Amino acid sequence: MLHFTASLPFDRRLALVDLRGSIAHVKMLADRSILAHEEAETIRGGLEEIREEVEKDLFPYDLDFEDIHMNIEKRLTEKIGPVGGKLHTGRSRNDQVALDTHLYMKDEIMVIDNLLRRLQETILNLAERFQGILMPGYTHLQRAQPILLSHHLLAYFWMLQRDRERLEGVLKRTDLMPLGAGAIAGTGFDIDRLQVADQLGFSSLYENSVDAVSDRDYIIEFLSFSAILMMHLSRLCEELINWSSAEFGFIELDDAYTTGSSMMPQKKNPDLAELARGKTGRVYGSLFAILTVMKGLPLAYNKDMQEDKEGLFDTMDTLKGLLPLLAEMLDTITVNHSCLNEAVDDDYLCATDLADFLVKNGLSFREAHHVVGGLIAYCRKEEKRLRELDPDTRGRFHSALAGEISPLLDPVKVVEARRSRGGTAPSAVKSQLELAWKVLK
Repeated sequence: MLHFTASLPFDRRLALVDLRGSIAHVKMLADRSILAHEEAETIRGGLEEIREEVEKDLFPYDLDFEDIHMNIEKRLTEKIGPVGGKLHTGRSRNDQVALDTHLYMKDEIMVIDNLLRRLQETILNLAERFQGILMPGYTHLQRAQPILLSHHLLAYFWMLQRDRERLEGVLKRTDLMPLGAGAIAGTGFDIDRLQVADQLGFSSLYENSVDAVSDRDYIIEFLSFSAILMMHLSRLCEELINWSSAEFGFIELDDAYTTGSSMMPQKKNPDLAELARGKTGRVYGSLFAILTVMKGLPLAYNKDMQEDKEGLFDTMDTLKGLLPLLAEMLDTITVNHSCLNEAVDDDYLCATDLADFLVKNGLSFREAHHVVGGLIAYCRKEEKRLRELDPDTRGRFHSALAGEISPLLDPVKVVEARRSRGGTAPSAVKSQLELAWKVLK
């Protein structure tokens, strides 16, 4: 029973935040004359010694004391005697564990945000490095229209920007202090919750003690943010996997982020990108697990809530492991200019511009779409490019096509024409880059 119910194997990582909360709590107890100052100073000294043990990996964890809170209290009593038991005055493990999780997440959210910012910066540097390089844009994984590689990369910058804005919201709702809620109903001691909140850096308090010990929304919200972020990273990695394959050949990944095959000596497998894809499902699972745990729980605290931590910790570790590696991998990719040039040298990609040209010559877009569709079908049947058709042949589909249309079939000019805000023209991408740097700073 003890081994099944104990949380020490995973909640031991909360030791330092647990000590930080306890030191703030005991100071408040002394300031409110709930504890004598001498007692509080003895307790604080013992807690500082324990902190040093934890930091040096010398703390004697004992599974017989099921969680990190009881382990620290046991160790404190060993060091300073029965006065150590007074540390728990005016609080419960229910509000204590909630406080620890809030403190832990506030620290880790800032780490994740900084890693995301670094990844965004890497993407902007790549977009600047690859300015002027054309590639086919895709819909349905079919070549659609020519775009700038920089423009494509910047799409991921804005995805990550939305992720960071979501994370900012998670931080706001994590920045609530639950300590003082007790087990469910508050405490009869004359505590000062605002003092503890100020000392620990919280901007707000939970205003309802039942809510304080039963709320796991902030964890669910973080896992939701993480699931969306991992979905974005998985899409990016899927493209890196495709682009680095022989079928595309657009880029080459650095050897440091790929592996060879155990059997086939020619292989260069994109393992980091593939693992990022795979771990996305793992993060989704953690989100669904905590949603399922919480969906039927009556207020307030239930032991089920102990299941909130392993998925949270695993997701934190996944993000902190993946994000810096992904930034490094992106920074080292090389572009295969000849493959990209060959891929974009497909004048079917310019079909939309031909339709727009006919619209400017009086057709409705639906009519123009039908005309150009027929022209493309003819080219495919004859195995010819649009530029290989003579004016008379083109004119059979519409008289306006018998004129000079070569600029409409030039992917460089097609890209340059899309100058609208958010478009792929070099001038528009330059403005987008300037805005992105401004947003990042």
